[in-house]
This record gives sequence, structure tokens and C-alpha cells, in this order.
Amino acid sequence: MGTRRILYPCYFNPSLTRAEGRRINTTYALKAPKIQEIERAARQVGATNTEIEPHSHPAHWFRREGRLVLDWNGSKESLIKKVSRKLAERQ
Repeated sequence: MGTRRILYPCYFNPSLTRAEGRRINTTYALKAPKIQEIERAARQVGATNTEIEPHSHPAHWFRREGRLVLDWNGSKESLIKKVSRKLAERQ
């Protein structure tokens, strides 16, 4: 069991700036990312105990996109990069 991590769809959205919550390079960003796609990609890269919750990112509370809570043994940054690359493969 790893450390609990939280991922929000805004981390992977190319229409947002980094100041607005995007955490990855726009090369790997996914237009209108769905929380279910993010969950699938997270499982594929080795995340465990994934759970989708109805909460929104604090800066985007009005969007109601949900969030993904999971266990991961590495850094959050490495998780975000691996998930974004897996999402980019599916485009």
C-alpha cells in the first residue's frame, strides 16, 4: 500500500494555464479529460485502491468534475507524468 494521492482532471486539461491548475506539458494534455479515463490510466501505470469521489478541485469548485483518490508509492509528480503519457497514447 502506497501513499494516498489525489488527482483532478484539471491537471491534464490543455485549456488551463499552470496557474489555473494544469500540471503537465500541453504535449501530453487531453482535451476535456474524464475522471474515468484518468482512473483507467492510473491503474495501468500501477496505482492501487483507486476511488472516484464527487469532490471538485478547490479552484474549480463549480465544475463538478470529480477527483481520483489512489495509492501510489512514488512522488505525485511522477504519477501525474506517467498518467498523462498513458492518456496521450489513447488519443
